[in-house]
Amino acid sequence: MLPPVATRFVAGESAPVAIDHARRLNAAGIGAILNLLGEHYDDRAPADDDAAAYRQLLADLGDSGLDACVSVKPSQIGLPVDESVFRENLRSIVAAGDDHDRFVWVDMEGSATTDATLDAFVDVAREFDGGVGVCVQANLRRTREDLARLADVPGKVRLVKGAYDEPASIAYTDREAVDEAYREDLRFCFRAYDGGIAVGSHDPEMIDLATDLHDRYGTPFEIQMLMGVREDAQRELAAAGYDVMQYAPFGSKWFSYFSRRVRERRENLAFALRAIAGRG
Repeated sequence: MLPPVATRFVAGESAPVAIDHARRLNAAGIGAILNLLGEHYDDRAPADDDAAAYRQLLADLGDSGLDACVSVKPSQIGLPVDESVFRENLRSIVAAGDDHDRFVWVDMEGSATTDATLDAFVDVAREFDGGVGVCVQANLRRTREDLARLADVPGKVRLVKGAYDEPASIAYTDREAVDEAYREDLRFCFRAYDGGIAVGSHDPEMIDLATDLHDRYGTPFEIQMLMGVREDAQRELAAAGYDVMQYAPFGSKWFSYFSRRVRERRENLAFALRAIAGRG
């Protein structure tokens, strides 16, 4: 059973509970991006199991009437086993999304997986004429070229700053440099894209820039934030008429994800300590 201290960041352990969370988000005008926790499988069986779970989740969402989609990790659905396994499972998930009129996001992981992830995304996006999106990370020096490559591919791009510790030879490691790269990437996307952009950031400055760029270019966009982080801002932005999506993980493999969220920010740690002490 999910302990109360983790419920700020994790939607529950089962798909029905996660769908209930999506329903509550929708009542506040916020969409849901559901992510079944699990990653870095070295064997095919758990990768296939999680792919099947995603296909069932998409079927359940298809009948729900909810504003909700899913997001999958390449290392969860077979990439460490073999690229062909990853592609097979990703295609089956996107096909299920197409069958049930549900969007599928592909998360980005460490830089060693970038080429395989983008290549697979391009292929399934063209096969299904959209219905799928991919995450790109502004801290990687290659990202501007990747964004140019993806500009004519159907689907969406989610731009994040990047959470992986990458070497300086391939990534910006200074915070200000990452922020500037994110700004420039946003400007490029709003000029070059017409299929939609997801601004994956909790940074008010980046969100303000995105709204200004939308006013200038008219490019459709949505704001994506994590469950448990700046939820007041999520509600305020939704109330102001912006498309807001909350990335809400769920599943039994919650502990490592919860631990990362707590380590990331002081306020998250303070929340956890208050909850453990019975005062949260």
